[in-house]
Amino acid sequence: MSSEYLLEMKNIVKVFPGVKALGGVDLRVRYGEIHALMGENGAGKSTLMKCIAGIYRPTSGEIIFDGKVQDLRSPSEALAIGISMIHQELSPVLYRPIMENIWLGREPLTGLGLVNHQKMYEKSREVLKEIDLEEDPRTLMANLTVAKMQMVEIAKAVSYNSKLIIMDEPTSSLTEKEIKQLFSIMRKLKSQGKSIIFITHKLDEMYEIADQVTVYRDGAYVGSGKASDLTVTKLITMMVGRDVKEMFPKTPCPIGDVKLEVKNLSNRKYFTNVSFTVRRGEILGIAGLIGAGRTEVVETIFGMRPRSGGEVFIDGKKVEIKKPSDAIANGMAWLTEDRRGSGIFPMLAVQLNIAIATIPKFINKVGLIRESQLNKTCAEYVKKIQVKTPSLDQRVENLSGGNQQKVLVARWLMTNPDILFVDEPTRGIDVGTKSEIHRLISQLAGEGKSIVMISSELPEIMGMSDRIMIMHQGKVTGIVENVSGLTQEELMAYATDTIETYRKSKGGK
Repeated sequence: MSSEYLLEMKNIVKVFPGVKALGGVDLRVRYGEIHALMGENGAGKSTLMKCIAGIYRPTSGEIIFDGKVQDLRSPSEALAIGISMIHQELSPVLYRPIMENIWLGREPLTGLGLVNHQKMYEKSREVLKEIDLEEDPRTLMANLTVAKMQMVEIAKAVSYNSKLIIMDEPTSSLTEKEIKQLFSIMRKLKSQGKSIIFITHKLDEMYEIADQVTVYRDGAYVGSGKASDLTVTKLITMMVGRDVKEMFPKTPCPIGDVKLEVKNLSNRKYFTNVSFTVRRGEILGIAGLIGAGRTEVVETIFGMRPRSGGEVFIDGKKVEIKKPSDAIANGMAWLTEDRRGSGIFPMLAVQLNIAIATIPKFINKVGLIRESQLNKTCAEYVKKIQVKTPSLDQRVENLSGGNQQKVLVARWLMTNPDILFVDEPTRGIDVGTKSEIHRLISQLAGEGKSIVMISSELPEIMGMSDRIMIMHQGKVTGIVENVSGLTQEELMAYATDTIETYRKSKGGK
């Protein structure tokens, strides 16, 4: 037993009915270390962390924490010894104040056994100050951004005086500025001697913040090393077990006639006079910073938001789309960026999640679902898109994030759309699955479908698009036809509406 390590996990096995999630894996985390866990979706990272946090009990193996062998039977037992976990999917009590969320279940009491709100307020101010969050503890959680909700979760972990804080994909919904603030807090916690386990799919973030990296694949331990010693190529090979040479496998395909035309589309609150076209076989990227109005434009086209002006044409014919069912009837499909909130139905089976947009097609004359035909069709799409699931009856919440995304893709492909809108299609999924999603998008364009892709990742938007429309604060700042000649610096100049200044700095080019 080495005093060098705060946490040692040895030969951890976790078996669920019909599935071995962890096949005897190891993990060692030093005191005062930021330790990144990497691996594809389904590699076992979150399952292993839930074993540490007392949510799952390992089937076998040994957990040693702070020099003592532990048998953790509940999250409260893990918290009691100094282990806290910030989950990827936040679940705050939205209509209660920050301070009640921090001290939920352990509120300070008066001598009469009543909640001491003044003491709770003062203690909350202290813990919020410790992580540099300048919010009134009495503010309702519902009034916070996702980023600030994330910070409150960190404050809660700090309030437990945790020795080990587990952060599962904490940056997936944060802006670049918010990520820098998070990293600053992580470094501060590290300087106080606390250890952090950081689960991420973003290689650039890992290299920026992590001291050590451990990689898992398919429930097995692959290896560990200093972040500074692992090249990107070596790390990706460890994660996926193969070279991912083509991260953006854009297949050249013929571009046809204009399929979708949007003229002067406006929404009073979010954007004005947005115009663009998309041709058959084309991928049009929509870029811009958060708040630019990208998603709102597509939601308005799709009938999810009211429009205050403008027209939409399909194959040159004006169409009226007032609700999503109108959009679907006109051959449109919409892959949402909020997979969890407005995409999947977590408690339902894979089959129903895939079929839910097309169930009327499988109802017979007496109003019953043709179950065998439905199963057969869903199975064909699971095979085509390579969804990893034990069966069609598996609850979709039990699948990895990447496979949940594939289920949503299958759902919309079953509607046989001509126009496909995809919003942040690879957010929160691993590099191997990203490549598969990119390949699928490219394949659909090759079949003559018109793709509109929103992405905050510059390499993705530049690597996959035939043309790029850039927005800033609800207005189109440019449409770039020659994507191959575009630099990230120039794209950011469009996104910040400083393109003229940028051009002058480059000699007017």
